Amino acid sequence: MIKRTLFAGFGGQGVLLMGYVLSHGAMHRGLNVTYFPSYGAEMRGGTANCTVTLSDKKIASPVASNPDLFVAMNYPSLEKFEKSVAKSGLIFLNATLIKEEVSRKDVEVIKVPTLELAKEAGSDRAINMVMIGALCAKSGLLSLEDTVAGMQAALKGKEKFFPLNRKGIERGFAFIADGK
Repeated sequence: MIKRTLFAGFGGQGVLLMGYVLSHGAMHRGLNVTYFPSYGAEMRGGTANCTVTLSDKKIASPVASNPDLFVAMNYPSLEKFEKSVAKSGLIFLNATLIKEEVSRKDVEVIKVPTLELAKEAGSDRAINMVMIGALCAKSGLLSLEDTVAGMQAALKGKEKFFPLNRKGIERGFAFIADGK
């Protein structure tokens, strides 16, 4: 098993943190992981993306030319990376910001109303945790427990954020389970 995931959006949307949570959760589960971040000169408001590769075998390269899973947190990211997603891949859209449709018909699209779900979880700052929860639930890459463990490892030293982030992750999992 090898799965490549690409997260992309504006700096400040928690794109790199989503990748970090997935990476730590996968390590918690005993998988091999590569985490490859990329961001513009100005972090907040600039572009940011990261690639996470998970495998039960050794990983030859952190580069994911054709990711199996793609999270687009804004429309410019969707426009830039949509064509690179593998056939039969999953595209997760931040439906709060992206109103445009995916042009491809050979992928599955999951529209996640991140802001609305984050507010239900307790804060609009949990948008990225809602999205990582939805991604892990739909893809089956990580269980809820592994995802939460990944968040806790990624945010070590910032324990005051654990309860809110856990609620965001749980809301993402519930959205996939319930469809709302």
